[in-house]
Amino acid sequence: MDGDTKQLWMNTLAEVEITVSKANFTTWFKNTNIIKEEGGIVYVSVPNEFVKDWIINKYHKFILKTLRNLSDSIRGLEYVVSREEARVSETPVPRNNDSLTRELPLHDLYINKDDNLNPRYVFDSFIIGAFNELAYTAAKTIVEKPVLYNPLFIYGGTGLGKTHLIQAVGNEIKNKGNKKVYYITSEKFTVDCVTAIQSGKTNFFKEKYRKYDVLIIDDVQFFSGKERTQEELFHLFNELYNNNKQIIFSSDKHPTYIPNLEDRLKSRFSAGMTVDVSLPEYESRLAILKTKAGENSFNPPGEIIEYIASLVQGNIRELEGALNSIICQSQLKNRDLNLQEVKALIKNNIRQKKSISIKEVIKIISDFYGVEEDNIYEKTRRKDIVKPRQVAMYLLREDFSISFPSIGQKMGGRDHTTVIHSCDKVKNDLKTDSLLMQELEQIRALF
Repeated sequence: MDGDTKQLWMNTLAEVEITVSKANFTTWFKNTNIIKEEGGIVYVSVPNEFVKDWIINKYHKFILKTLRNLSDSIRGLEYVVSREEARVSETPVPRNNDSLTRELPLHDLYINKDDNLNPRYVFDSFIIGAFNELAYTAAKTIVEKPVLYNPLFIYGGTGLGKTHLIQAVGNEIKNKGNKKVYYITSEKFTVDCVTAIQSGKTNFFKEKYRKYDVLIIDDVQFFSGKERTQEELFHLFNELYNNNKQIIFSSDKHPTYIPNLEDRLKSRFSAGMTVDVSLPEYESRLAILKTKAGENSFNPPGEIIEYIASLVQGNIRELEGALNSIICQSQLKNRDLNLQEVKALIKNNIRQKKSISIKEVIKIISDFYGVEEDNIYEKTRRKDIVKPRQVAMYLLREDFSISFPSIGQKMGGRDHTTVIHSCDKVKNDLKTDSLLMQELEQIRALF
């Protein structure tokens, strides 16, 4: 590690230390350092697989944000288990748990520079359930029959495996033959576009992206309000589509509800197959937890897994976070936790969905539908406002058990009968409107 990267990591850890307890900082960050920075990717050495998983689940976003604030050139972060660090690590790891201390070769963690694909994202490691089965089937289908669904647009809340799935398509297609595949986030695509415009190299930009047989763009909601990038994407889409090139998109919401997105792009995003990934139901949560526990050679009593699956009703990352907290405590105590200890641990450490204010609920819903938050409170009958308002009333009643009078009072001083009417309207619409049902699932994933 050279002087620059050493100083970079020291500055990063200084920021981390402020936000965590001394015990946590010593446990998880004492034997870490930057191995190297290459192509905008920072590679951080950690002492064992368990520490790696814990840091990814608990601190990854904060560390990456801190690194980016310290250096504009950084765009990604990877963790590498180092045998040398493992020998000096004081982090408690059972000697008989090979899966937690195994070394991952550095090359296995490389993101391929030619296509940006992560080789770990494959179909074999993707957990299938009712919540993602349609998206999985569509993804597998286009591997066998390219451009049958073109574009393939997968949407859903954060932490539900969209990136894993779309990259699995890319890896599978790449491994089947000689097709050129390229994965990119919408943020990076926008940076490339702006840089090309500023440097007068738009032709180079156009040619770069038009040469691929499969183009995968992640988190396209980021294009909201970026008019010039949207224009370039529109022309690129037409070029690829007309030449029978497969296009795959992901987003946190249905293309219809991405705000400040040109109608012509919304139309093209919806032209092929649009499928959602919703929150996992109980059976899927149970399967996810069992799989993740098995990957960590962790075998708690069945009642523990069942309790987590019943209580933690969020996304896959939240499930993993709950499981990892239990694994961590089991490792520290060097024994299995009983059910009462697990209940206390989850109660103290897992974010509960209900701890959200009415104003926050309204903000999430207004952002989802692309309307001004203040408009929802106003006494207007505009069609584009009435629906989000009715949805807000319905969710406040159904999901948060707030009384009809309280909802009316908080939402512009309306009479409780108005709230009842709105809730009944949404209930009746849900019986026949499948799109509304999907919208509610996506909104709920954002709480």
